[in-house]
Amino acid sequence: MASVAIFEIKNYMVIWRQLEERDFDGITAKIRGLVRLTGVGTQDTEDYRLDVYFLSEDSETPAPVVDLEKNMGSIFMPIRDISAFVDILRNEKPIYGHLRGDNPQWTSVTTTNEPVGTGDEDHA
Repeated sequence: MASVAIFEIKNYMVIWRQLEERDFDGITAKIRGLVRLTGVGTQDTEDYRLDVYFLSEDSETPAPVVDLEKNMGSIFMPIRDISAFVDILRNEKPIYGHLRGDNPQWTSVTTTNEPVGTGDEDHA
């Protein structure tokens, strides 16, 4: 089995929470928001999911979770970053999710290389 899966993000969903406390391997995360990313693999036709949890400022931060057998992963960010994160999802294309079973801390969301100064009008 491959240790890395890359998928093009096709859909996202934003979920706001008053506060949810959830255990991740002994760490209690204080969740205020969740952005669920779904898409299709670049090397296969499998469906993939990456959950990006946005935590309250006073929360402990769990380690990233990657389960390549289930085509899913989770990463954790501070709630102050949710607007910038959603802005990228709304304004960039294509966007990719990288599930890193070999180095879960490198699990990420990326754009492609773009020329400097490229604006939205250039992608119409």
